Amino acid sequence: MAQQFVNSKIKSDKVTVFGKPACPYCRMALELLSKYPFKDEHLEFIDITSRSDMESIQKYFQQATGARTVPRVYIGETCIGGYTELEALHKKGELSPRLQQIGALQ
Repeated sequence: MAQQFVNSKIKSDKVTVFGKPACPYCRMALELLSKYPFKDEHLEFIDITSRSDMESIQKYFQQATGARTVPRVYIGETCIGGYTELEALHKKGELSPRLQQIGALQ
């Protein structure tokens, strides 16, 4: 169920951020991503706190990505990790080309 939910939200041409609104790292990830000119509906934040299966979603993240923490950031169908990895891509100048590669930017 958790795997099916997560996979239903991930698309090859968008960035999907699974997180919790109260999490400072989730907020920083969205703040960083907001600097980029995304096409409509090509950036999505999924609030997992409102889901009854939140614990199983985080267990699935552990299985699939090696970490259960949020945010879990997917660029296209690839999980790049959390905020630290997202920030590293941004600082190295590698984030924009990856977002362009999947067709998420205007």
